[in-house]
Amino acid sequence: MGQRAPLHPVVIRFGRLGDTILLQPLLHKLHRRYGSACRLVSLGECSRVLYEGHEDVAEVRKVDSQYGSLWLNPQRLRTAFALRELRAAPFYICEPDVRTRTKIRPMLALAGIAPEHCVFIEDTPFIQGDHWIDWLMRFADETPAAFHDALCSSHALPCAPRLEPTAIELGEAQLWLARRNLHGRPLVLLQPANKRTMRWNGIRKREDDDKSWPVERWAALCRAIVEAMPDACVLLCGSAAEAAYLATIGDAAEHAQVIVPREGLPLGHLRALLHIAHSMVSVDTGPAHLAAAVGCPLVVLFGNRWPSMWTPRSATGSAVHAIGGLPDVPSVDRIGLDEVVSAWRQLPPRPETMARRLVEEALQSAGWAGCLNICRTLGMAEPLRAASS
Repeated sequence: MGQRAPLHPVVIRFGRLGDTILLQPLLHKLHRRYGSACRLVSLGECSRVLYEGHEDVAEVRKVDSQYGSLWLNPQRLRTAFALRELRAAPFYICEPDVRTRTKIRPMLALAGIAPEHCVFIEDTPFIQGDHWIDWLMRFADETPAAFHDALCSSHALPCAPRLEPTAIELGEAQLWLARRNLHGRPLVLLQPANKRTMRWNGIRKREDDDKSWPVERWAALCRAIVEAMPDACVLLCGSAAEAAYLATIGDAAEHAQVIVPREGLPLGHLRALLHIAHSMVSVDTGPAHLAAAVGCPLVVLFGNRWPSMWTPRSATGSAVHAIGGLPDVPSVDRIGLDEVVSAWRQLPPRPETMARRLVEEALQSAGWAGCLNICRTLGMAEPLRAASS
């Protein structure tokens, strides 16, 4: 009997940024098991930015919204019909939310995906004390009934995401820094907002958001960082919708070295800046997981969640210092300024030579000599010095 041709496993997860980042070890494990990169069906533009061109992902099929009836959502409907051509593949539905699974199951039925081709993460028990990635990795060991002869990996595989920026992202970040006269200066990134910070009518009240740290503490942290690193610039990260909130922190900090991008930071820019930054301080949200995934030293503030389950993991071994969280600190606003400043000061540095080499190799491989020439034209004697800050 001939050997089964390699199959592309299909992974479905309608999560937010952090959920999508945490999938990477599972995608790698399934790639190894089945011999072909995965096809990812996911929610939002972040999945395309993170995984297009990634070695473990052959294709990204994104939907912009999961809400409403399948028949009234043209994009979900098109995606369901497109899944018909993948009916021979194993399907891994990594969606833990019951309401979201009610959006996915009709898509599978319309696509004609046989039950014996599917496994669902709800059938893999969550073990108390598990990190979310550990649960995903155990789920990746499950095998749909139609693929009982699929190989299981006999090697220990990384249980932490690794998502390096693309060469294009790195080049664009260099130009972004150059236009703002930030090239060659140490960068410390702050991520004060999370998905709940903004409402349709403005900023959510602090008592309604367990991840909200007071504006005056963020501003004081900015000043403490600049005092400790006089050459540094502090960059407040967030989306365009969060720019007004970030501006309140910048105004309270009253320091020229505290930068608030009025247009926000696109995800690709953020990934590249995290790759070359000195460090990041963030609430428990998606960009914190991205910082760890690119090797940026990180302090993360937890509210009403268990750090044992959600602390970002770094595949490169970069430092991750978690503060707060259950069972003792159910709200971020109970975390004092001094504790955060102390944790940030104690972060060990990232390897300077490795950061420089990675940036230089990535830019050269993509033909970014033009980018370097532009930087030199702008008066930068060492256009990649920011990589070693």
